[in-house]
Amino acid sequence: MRVHHLDAGGTRPFGGRLFDGRPGLRRKAAGACHCLLIEHSAGLILVDTGYGEQALVRPDVWVGRQLIRQSHPVLDLPIARQVEALGFSRDDVRDIVVTHLDLDHAGGLADFPRATVHVHRAELDAVEGPFGHREKLRYRRVQFEHGPKWSVYEESDSRAERWFDFQAVRESRGLPPEILMVPLAGHTRGHVGVAVDTGPGWLLHAGDAYTFHGQMRANPSMPLGARVFQWYVDTGRRARIENQQRLRELVSDHGDAVTVFSAHCATEFERLSS
Repeated sequence: MRVHHLDAGGTRPFGGRLFDGRPGLRRKAAGACHCLLIEHSAGLILVDTGYGEQALVRPDVWVGRQLIRQSHPVLDLPIARQVEALGFSRDDVRDIVVTHLDLDHAGGLADFPRATVHVHRAELDAVEGPFGHREKLRYRRVQFEHGPKWSVYEESDSRAERWFDFQAVRESRGLPPEILMVPLAGHTRGHVGVAVDTGPGWLLHAGDAYTFHGQMRANPSMPLGARVFQWYVDTGRRARIENQQRLRELVSDHGDAVTVFSAHCATEFERLSS
């Protein structure tokens, strides 16, 4: 197994250290959209897909004018082109595991129409059901009009087991046992982390369960702007807080065996991609 760390382009809101904790206020913050490309004997596997190519062609429809104006997302790093730059075909991507279906994580699904998309039932229901206020902000139904090949995981799936101190962890159907879906609800209804056994140790892509590396410290810290944004977009705050505490305990107790990272922390992406 070989794992590639890819950046599909994060947001760049003005305010600098208020969002990324780095020096300077009068600049755009550094962000990432951390995806994984996994080379495996079963074929290529993606974890999340970024904004996708259509964000370049029709950004107002695919991403939304309001988000573009407010957060200045980087849209010229589609994952499909990065896969091709590594010497693969898009059709080599057989499976995609999504942490959730927010527009900056699921926008690239349409670039891999033949891939099976592994998703939690509660997340798919949030997209297909009536939209609440937060759903209107985060999901773009146009991104799913190509008809993804969903592989849906129910809450009561009999495959559920334990992984470290996390319950209801699932193996993904048709994928190797080294890849697990770890429930991390809170940011969205059906948000999951994706654990990958690389042999020497585990990677845990925690999606948007947290967004700043300081949140994983024993005494967690987070810049003000990032904290306000996290609070604003949370679907289940109590679940998010509880899961962040579990992640901190995982880092504290098993940091030698598990590398935990979020989707949007540029510091973590720079460290792992190097």
